[in-house]
Amino acid sequence: MPDLRATVVGAGAWGTALADHLARAGHEVRLWAYEPEVAQAINDEHSNPVFLPGVELHPELTGHNDLAQALTGAELVVLVMPTHVFRAVLGRAAPHLPVGANIVTCSKGIEGDTGFTMCQVAADVLPAEHQSNLAALSGPSFAKEVAAGAPTAVTVAAERPEVAEAVQAAFAGPRFRVYTSSDIVGVELGGAVKNPLAIAAGMVAGLELGHNTMSAMITRGLAEMTRLGLSLGADMATLGGLAGMGDLVLTCTGALSRNRTVGTRLAKGESIDQITSSMRQVAEGVKNTSTILALARRQGVEMPIIEAVKRVLDQETTPEQALDELMTREPKPEHY
Repeated sequence: MPDLRATVVGAGAWGTALADHLARAGHEVRLWAYEPEVAQAINDEHSNPVFLPGVELHPELTGHNDLAQALTGAELVVLVMPTHVFRAVLGRAAPHLPVGANIVTCSKGIEGDTGFTMCQVAADVLPAEHQSNLAALSGPSFAKEVAAGAPTAVTVAAERPEVAEAVQAAFAGPRFRVYTSSDIVGVELGGAVKNPLAIAAGMVAGLELGHNTMSAMITRGLAEMTRLGLSLGADMATLGGLAGMGDLVLTCTGALSRNRTVGTRLAKGESIDQITSSMRQVAEGVKNTSTILALARRQGVEMPIIEAVKRVLDQETTPEQALDELMTREPKPEHY
């Protein structure tokens, strides 16, 4: 008998990898896909050639295109939709969410109009009976490596310890270690802010500036992430842990990072429209650069690296000019 019934909403690379992992952990797993052809491929071919090509999925993982059917009887619901459609899809799913199911957000980003994290969006959308069962899971975890069984460690945060522990138990495996936390804001913010910083890292790589520059960019990026996080009530230890520094290092240095790839291609002279039109999967940092910067301005927090990324995305400056502007800013203490 399976341990529990789980539904993963969103069949991109990350959603598919998590669904496959949960199936291999012994759970009964349904994966909802927006695209009917993706759901069909999961059922007929045990693969997702559109978003996670080359990976053989667990044979008992089932694909669905009907949200109500996918959510029926679920005890664990894992939300992995792109952040710009998160509210809309969750609104469609809300009437079908079983009461008592633990609901885990795994999408990494900030909502544009509100500045909300995905857990905050969920709290805004869902009725009261679901509020105490919300959690957020994040950390350094490329989908392809999770699907390949590479040892991975992440953090799950929830207000109620029993919810965090239940999600920890559901996801835990010999190659997938899960730590618990109560700092939902810190876990989600780290996962969001690292994306535009990874675009900056891609620019450094594309300009072939070397390890000194990359190290400085990551470290100062962490300082920006920490300043914003602390202003919103996050714990500094969270931002220095798996969901903050860990995910930042991975996304800034790993060749599998879509956001890093965007930055590298920008540095090589491509426009953002050329880059995004050629990518089937979403690079969250492209949209989230503006939303994170708007949130920072509301909080009175300075984020010069992300400001520079936005100017490059908006074609107001070049990657080379943005770097020069960052290096010649007014001298300041390291911690401010």
